[in-house]
Amino acid sequence: MRGVVPLGKARDDSIFGSKAVGLGQAARAGLPLPPGVALSGSIVEAVASGEERAIKKVAKSVRPLGGPLAVRSSAVDEDGAQASFAGQHLTLLNVPSCEEVSSALREIWWSANSDSAITYRQRVGLFTRPSVGVVVQALLDPEVAGVMFTQNPMNGADERMIEASWGLGEAVVAGLVIPDHFRLDRSGQVLERTPGLKKVAIRTLPEGGTVEEAVAPELVERLCLDGDQLEELSRLADRCEQVYGPARDIEWAFAEGQLYLLQCRAITRAGS
Repeated sequence: MRGVVPLGKARDDSIFGSKAVGLGQAARAGLPLPPGVALSGSIVEAVASGEERAIKKVAKSVRPLGGPLAVRSSAVDEDGAQASFAGQHLTLLNVPSCEEVSSALREIWWSANSDSAITYRQRVGLFTRPSVGVVVQALLDPEVAGVMFTQNPMNGADERMIEASWGLGEAVVAGLVIPDHFRLDRSGQVLERTPGLKKVAIRTLPEGGTVEEAVAPELVERLCLDGDQLEELSRLADRCEQVYGPARDIEWAFAEGQLYLLQCRAITRAGS
């Protein structure tokens, strides 16, 4: 039964999955991540099977993170060049404490082994059973969050493109809002600020899980990022390209005034 490690020690994507290894690279480079651990596919499967030793090992490893927690799949072949498992592999936000992590892992393991996920794997030419690594991190309660592209994903222009909204970034990723839209050149100069229509924000619930909450009317069309925050995002884009290379798709959040990196992957071009 291999592996529960701090994110900075996740190096082998055949064990921990590409998402965990990418975050491990960020941790080793000193990028601002919420604290977390990477779980190997074998230990996730052991927990899903009800093995008590694995359940206790995971609980002990995630306890220092406190709560609430974000629990995300990091399957070995997840989101490769020819496939994207968005909507197939589960992410669970606001898992209240380490005691609930085992049930979250079971849900994620079953999501990757569901009939629909297996059918999708076969359709994209993957005929082996998935090895489902998982990333567990402290869950932020962000004031604002979203996505940033270090090159324009529509036309490849050499500029930063940012989409942002109030609350958790899932409102942007899931298309629940029309986000604020910003474009910056490589020096950080703002080229465009376009207010969105942000009628809802995803917030955490005290008992766990999330809820879509109505945004105050005066905030619906107010820009959610100021000049200082855009400067910080520009610097984060520079650092991510230094660590990972050009053309990055970055998920980020501002929580308690601090900018955090949540995920960084290669841009998928529109229409590809």
